[in-house]
This record gives sequence, structure tokens and C-alpha cells, in this order.
Amino acid sequence: MYIKDRMTKTPVQRSFLAMLCLSAMLFVFSGLGLAASTSVRSNRVHRPSGSVQENAHARKRIASLRHSTRSGARRGQMFHASSSPRYGRHRRSYERFTGNSFSDDVTEGDSIAGEDPIVRAAAIEALGGMNGTAVAIDPDSGRILAMVNQKLALSSGAEPCSTIKISVALAALQEHLITRDTEVSLGHGYSMTLTDALAHSNNLYFETLGRELGFARVKHYANQFGLGELAGYHIPGEQLGRYPTEPLPERAGGVGKMCSFGESVSMTPLQLGALVAAISNGGTLYYLQHPQTTEELQAFQPRVKRELDIKPLIPEISGGMEAAVDYGTARSLRTSFNELPVLGKTGTCSANGTRFGWFASFANTNQGRIVTVFFLEGGRPTFGPKAAELTGHFYRALYDHSFFAAKTPAVAEPVLGTPSEATTNLLPQ
Repeated sequence: MYIKDRMTKTPVQRSFLAMLCLSAMLFVFSGLGLAASTSVRSNRVHRPSGSVQENAHARKRIASLRHSTRSGARRGQMFHASSSPRYGRHRRSYERFTGNSFSDDVTEGDSIAGEDPIVRAAAIEALGGMNGTAVAIDPDSGRILAMVNQKLALSSGAEPCSTIKISVALAALQEHLITRDTEVSLGHGYSMTLTDALAHSNNLYFETLGRELGFARVKHYANQFGLGELAGYHIPGEQLGRYPTEPLPERAGGVGKMCSFGESVSMTPLQLGALVAAISNGGTLYYLQHPQTTEELQAFQPRVKRELDIKPLIPEISGGMEAAVDYGTARSLRTSFNELPVLGKTGTCSANGTRFGWFASFANTNQGRIVTVFFLEGGRPTFGPKAAELTGHFYRALYDHSFFAAKTPAVAEPVLGTPSEATTNLLPQ
């Protein structure tokens, strides 16, 4: 009876027991959920504050994926980074070079009867297989001693790139805007002198000078220095470079871009060589002459185009041109030639898939003075420092053949030249 009574419950009792069991189950599950929630919160609180650290395999995979997205970074291309002001990240644009930096024979068709054989051989050796031209000039007479790849040397030219800075520097010096020691403010508390600006080819410095000068004065001095006119005196096949009559639109960089890169200007190797020769000789701008025969060579007479009023300015600009070779953009020259001071200016830019490399220079010596212009065309291997490197090989070959040894010059007295038909500037009366 007792056992039976224990096992038999009334409906009310059974309901009460069911409620107790359900409450107990709810209490157990809520406790488990609270523990799990507390564990999650605890992990979040105690996680280190740095970025998530992937293992070595994951890091390698991520790096591989990032590299594969840079579809433009292939051989024969270069990129320029520009920051996005909105996101603070870098967007990259790429330029594909289609020009060929090398050539099988750059001497084909050259007229060499009136050239100096030692100078010509040194220029050919220095160029090697590069696609370009080398022009060597006697700064005291305007005679072209050698012109390798005459088809390119006598062409309509190309953008002068940073070699235009020589003309701009002389213009700013002549207008008394600067001296070689003037600190030109470039913004954000940063300033630079002419010497360092030429040595490192600082674009912002020359953009600042160009805007201060204005297009009219920049063009006036560029024309005086020989840009926009033929450099040679009746040289067969010589074409005219171009100096624009209007400034570059502001949206394209304006006169500042013209003065830092030579944008919209077309300059020939002969024009650049004639200007550097005038710096080398103290201010005489000669007509360049290229004797075609031994008879023309024997009858050679220097012809003066005009005298440039730059003699007091030459010491101001020379320091920067020498610094370019010693520690600046042309220091690659010193890998093969250190015997004499060399002054020069590099230039690198590109247009329509072709890259240009310029270097104009002269050896600062009393014996065997010579002005050289190396101009290269091609792709990625072509740039100004490469032209400077080749020029070093050129000077080395001349030095090894005693070109810079003392010798007695046999140069006729200069006569006043007459402008060739395509010359745009008139000679002073």
C-alpha cells in the first residue's frame, strides 16, 4: 500500500514536478550560454592590439597574389606613383616602351672624310651596340670632329628632357633672379641652390624659375642660345628643331613644364652641342661645320654666329654641371674616367613609347678641349645616366690615345658667319 501510494501521483503533483524539471533545465542551459558568452568577450578583450599575424605560408601566398595583380610591372615598362588625396593610397600608371635601345650598325651612311679618326673611333667604341648618336665638337672653332649616326644627329631632334635646364639656368642668372648660392624656396620649408638643382636635376626648382621668368623671357633666351634655329653652317641634311611660339597650356604644366622637361620643345644634338661649346669657350656661339672632304678640311675656317653675354655667368653654372658628374645624375661617368674634370648635364624623358637619354658635356682642360653630346633612343635601358656612362668610355678612349696631351693648335682665325636659309634668328649688327 505504501509503495503504491508513493508511485501514484495526483495530476496536480505531476504538473508541479514537470514545472520543476523544466525550470532546472532552463537554468542549466542559461548557465552554459552565459559561460560561452563570457568566454567570447574574454577573448575579445585579451586579443593583442596589433594586426593579425598570418603564418609563413599565408604571408607568402598573400605576397604572391599582390604581385600578380601588378599586371603592368613587366619587362619594358615603368610606372609612376601618384597619391590619391581621398584614400591616401597610391595609384600606379604604366608606360610601355616600344623603342629599341640597340642597333646593329649606327654608322651606316655616315660621311667621314673630314672627321678626326681617333675621335670617331672612340665615339663608335663608346656607343657599342646602343641605338643613338655621338657628336664631338671643337669648342674653339665649331668644327665637328666626329658625328656617329649622322641620320639621327641631323634629324629634327627630340624633347630635350632635363638638358633644357642649362638654358633656363643661364636665363635666370642673366635676369639676376638667382646666383649659384641663392636658396630658392620649393615649399614646405624646403629650398635648394642652383648647384644642387643642376647636380640632381631637380624639376620643381626649374619649374619655379620658369614661372618666375615667364614664357616671353624663357623663349627670348632660348632663341639667343640657338634653340629654334639651325646650328650648322650648310651641313647637308640638317633639320630644324622646334621652339614653340606659344607656352604650353597650364593644364599640361605651362611654362614650368617647359623649363623642367623641355615639354613641347624639339632640340637637336647639334643645337645642344653648340650651346655647351659656347659655355666651354667663354660665350662664342659658333656655326657648327662638318667638313665633307679633305679639301674642305684644309680650307676650314671657324664662323661665329654671335657672341653670348654669358662669360660672367659661366662660373655660376659650372659648379652645378661639375657636381652632376661628381655626385649627381651623371656620376656613372666616373666609373670609367677620373683623370680630368668633366662638366655636363643629363636628360631623361619619353614620348610615344620611346625613351630618350641625353648627356652633353665638356672636359675642363687646357689641352684637347672637346664638347660631346650623346643622345640615345630606345626603351627601358635608355636614359640620361646611361648616356653619361658611355661618355665616360669615350673620354677614357681619348685619354688612352693621348688626345688630351699638349699640342700646338692649327686653327685659322674665325670669320663672321652668315645665317643659313632656315635660321630663324638674325645675327647682331
